[in-house]
Amino acid sequence: MRVAKLLTLFFHFMPTPYPIRYPVCLLFLWVLVGVCPAGAQTIDDEGYNFDHYRHEIIRSQEAITLPYIREDDVVWELTIWRTVDLREKFNQFIYFPTEPEGIHGRRCLARVIWDAVVANEIPIYEDDEFKIPLDNEDYVARYTKADTVILEIADEEENFEYQTVLVPKEFTSEEILQLKLKEVWYIDKTTSRQHVRMIGLALCRDYYKEIQGEREFMGTITLFWVPLQSAAVRNLLVRNESYYEDNIAHLPSWLHIFDARVYESFITKETNRMNRTISSYLTGVDALLESQRIELKLLNIDEDMWEY
Repeated sequence: MRVAKLLTLFFHFMPTPYPIRYPVCLLFLWVLVGVCPAGAQTIDDEGYNFDHYRHEIIRSQEAITLPYIREDDVVWELTIWRTVDLREKFNQFIYFPTEPEGIHGRRCLARVIWDAVVANEIPIYEDDEFKIPLDNEDYVARYTKADTVILEIADEEENFEYQTVLVPKEFTSEEILQLKLKEVWYIDKTTSRQHVRMIGLALCRDYYKEIQGEREFMGTITLFWVPLQSAAVRNLLVRNESYYEDNIAHLPSWLHIFDARVYESFITKETNRMNRTISSYLTGVDALLESQRIELKLLNIDEDMWEY
């Protein structure tokens, strides 16, 4: 717009005869464009992801510091363990994309956490009490340890030969089908409200074993626990985008997903005198009903604090 105004004034007040004004204006425009910087419209090949604009805002964010809780202000507390099944349709945005990196560099939650573990950016623990720390390098080396595979090789004369080959194992997010969450529900007497604080997150995968030539399911194993109250973990989650199909221009961060509890889950354990899980004394539909009973108990405690 400014260039057009400059050209108009230059063309109008220029003392040059009218027939040669056009080539002079073209020369002036060429000099002006060469001198004026393009600013934000300049696209350089080096370090550019060839998108129509850079996605840099979320990568520079800092997680908000969690508020301090006074012990004397907590009048009621209950610890809950949950399982988030990524095979449920509502939770599929946590599971996908299965490739290491999708559009705009977006990664699934399991890949985000694993890459941070490999880079030694976040701490990991063996237990949900965060008393047994794990060394990131040792754990990654053990998890990606090569497996021994026996291959059957036949030559041109159909003579069979067996060879032992070491196949390196890689982390694949497709194997992570469940997440475990540990959270604390409490009532703060200063606000007279029920609050929830996310304590930990764990990646889980199904374990199979080959028995008599058949692959049989042996159970679900927990890889490691990540402390969600750690500043390093919160900054990691706030700087990586999740997915929301209606508007990909402003995608929520993974930290927002957990703070807003945008996922489907079921309770597997609550604090009890015997420290047992629901699956240890109930199965099937009964276990599901017990999980729903605990959910309803949390809701009723929140509502019963007020009288209308």
